[in-house]
Amino acid sequence: MSPLPLPYISPGCRETTHQHHQTKRITLFILLSQIQSQHLPESLMAGHGAMELLHRVPQRASKGDRVMFSSSEDNAMLKQVLSTHTPDGREFEVRHVLQVVEGIFHRAKPTVPDTVHESQLHMNISDERIISDMLEYLSYTINKVACEMSCKCMSGGDAHATAVNIFHILSNYNWNAKAVLALAALAVNYGEFWLVIQLYPANTLAKGIAALKQLPEILERADALKPKFDALTSLVGAIVKLTKCIIEFSELPSQYISPDTPELAAGIAHIPMATYWIIRSIIACNSQIIGLIGMGPEYMASREEAWELSSLAHKINSIYGHLTKQLTMCHQLIKEKQEIEAYQKLVRLFDMPHIDNIKILQALIYGKDDQAPLIDCSTKKRVGLDVLRRRIVLLLISEIDIPVEELAILDQMYAESRQHPTRPESQYEIVWIPVVDQTVPWTAQTQKQFEETQGMMMWHSVYHPSLIDRAVNKYIKEVWKFNKKAMLVVMDPQGKVVNYNATHMMWIWGSLAYPFTSAREEALWKGESWRIELLADSIDPKLFDWLSQEKHICLYGGEDLEWIRKFTTTVRAVANTLGIKLEMLYVGKSNPKEKVRKSTVAIASENLSDTLDLNLIWFFWVRLGSMWHSKLQMGKSMENDPIMQEIMTMLSYDSSDHGWAVISRGSAEIARATLENIVPALSEYNLWNDKAKEKGLVPALRDRIQDTQTPHHCSRLILPGTSSRIPERVVCAECGRAMEKFIMYRCCTE
Repeated sequence: MSPLPLPYISPGCRETTHQHHQTKRITLFILLSQIQSQHLPESLMAGHGAMELLHRVPQRASKGDRVMFSSSEDNAMLKQVLSTHTPDGREFEVRHVLQVVEGIFHRAKPTVPDTVHESQLHMNISDERIISDMLEYLSYTINKVACEMSCKCMSGGDAHATAVNIFHILSNYNWNAKAVLALAALAVNYGEFWLVIQLYPANTLAKGIAALKQLPEILERADALKPKFDALTSLVGAIVKLTKCIIEFSELPSQYISPDTPELAAGIAHIPMATYWIIRSIIACNSQIIGLIGMGPEYMASREEAWELSSLAHKINSIYGHLTKQLTMCHQLIKEKQEIEAYQKLVRLFDMPHIDNIKILQALIYGKDDQAPLIDCSTKKRVGLDVLRRRIVLLLISEIDIPVEELAILDQMYAESRQHPTRPESQYEIVWIPVVDQTVPWTAQTQKQFEETQGMMMWHSVYHPSLIDRAVNKYIKEVWKFNKKAMLVVMDPQGKVVNYNATHMMWIWGSLAYPFTSAREEALWKGESWRIELLADSIDPKLFDWLSQEKHICLYGGEDLEWIRKFTTTVRAVANTLGIKLEMLYVGKSNPKEKVRKSTVAIASENLSDTLDLNLIWFFWVRLGSMWHSKLQMGKSMENDPIMQEIMTMLSYDSSDHGWAVISRGSAEIARATLENIVPALSEYNLWNDKAKEKGLVPALRDRIQDTQTPHHCSRLILPGTSSRIPERVVCAECGRAMEKFIMYRCCTE
């Protein structure tokens, strides 16, 4: 016989085919002679079977001994079992053998559906050939264990002694192999029994064998025997489950967990005991099958047999529960080490130079099973990472529920860039990377929400959040400082990160921010000053017309309608007195809700001024908040940056109760104040009208506000969004003194 290729079994297990068949003949002779030697009444032989024989022989074990030991007996038993364990390194693919065994148990169920899902049990051709070669060398051992069980059951042997004998037969194998080989031995007897039962109605050979074994009685009393079959099936399932658990312990990767790790050591220590109870349970199952042979019409399943099966099932499930907990802890330790390893690999990868961005993108977005990891949201087709090769890539990192307003503004900017695809500022791609809590189960509702968000996009998206590894999520949070609020991480064509968050650039300058680098952001700020164009940009097309016509422009906000009416009436009266052209635009309040909506409707219906759409009101304030973030990101503060001071002033105005106003003429002249300060100043116009005619409305108004500013005031400042860089010191926009710091939690309610 040709030797089996490693690693399936060592050469020490080779046996000849002649020895194999000779052993089977001898075993059959022993079986027959042991049954005949009992000299029991013929009715007992026909009516009660081997289990009843087992109960009547003087050597039978007590009920408690057949099922479980006391604690002291457990220790003695464990020493006895360990003394038989002398593995010599022989190995085989236990999962392949277990696959065959599970197939037998599945098809040999007492009630098998007409259509068995064969695809679930089918092995490919190469696997079948490997398993066939392997079983050729294991069949002798499997049949030897099967005969040992059958002989002892038929002769009334002690279950514990039988288990120890089986451990001696399997002494050279590891614990998982012992369990699998014993299961295979049970599968032989279990499968042969049910094969005859299933073939009996239509196969002449099966009818003859069934008649000799009196198996037709089983078919006639199937309903009465159902509880017994159910208990047997339940125990077999529990045995298979525990066996798989033991196999999993042997498959834990040694590079991530060592045997002396407490969690693994605790599990390994219980495996000999678990293997013992697996074999004891297998013996009990085999006894039940043998007990059905020759069953007469007067046979009734004893409660003692049912108790034994259920007790063993409880024992097996208890051991399984304990080992599963240990296994879960081991997997958690392994996962943590693998995540650390993957994280460190990611850090090293980003520190290395690359010729293009593909390697970086592959590390961020894991494509499995050769499936394209991206989806083009505009066409709904899956695409590979090659569509991003050597392109500037903006990674949109967010949670699943991105605010609709943010998506709408970004979509508009992206769509504008696609209208002129040959322009340099259009040479970028956006990819959505959703960050999810992977410890929370993924539900149908979550999937629906993900698909809805994805459906609102026109750029590329990760096909599914599961393609983002836990280590990548950790890197995004720890290195890129992602904290719930959406951000745009910019990678150049070589995969180098050139801006950790370009969202603020996009909101402030749109396509002018291309190529979205930090250097570009700094250059854009150097060319800026505090003027109405920076504050309002292209929020309303009418602004450009007003600027070109050199009109006075007033932007104002708040949600107190009485103050708004008082202010608009007063400022228009002053403008009419001076004979100047004044245009007014209401920009509401950050996070506009019902009060702002009502104010907008009232202002329009009373013709107080022009108004913005609610989405544009939202964008006005988000854009102002982006200026604050951008400046803060560059290390600016009120003390060293005049624009930063004006931004902080505007943000503090938004926190006031009554409202605010900014009045400008051209780019250089700007006056701003809260409505509480600006309305009285405008009402007293007759006191400074000469200065207004001399210097102009805006400079004169600014001087008047400064002259009448009281030293006693209370300013609040609500900083926009969430950021890990909240400044420790913030000074008041009115008086320059350091503000006291509080923590505020605010819900988006009126």
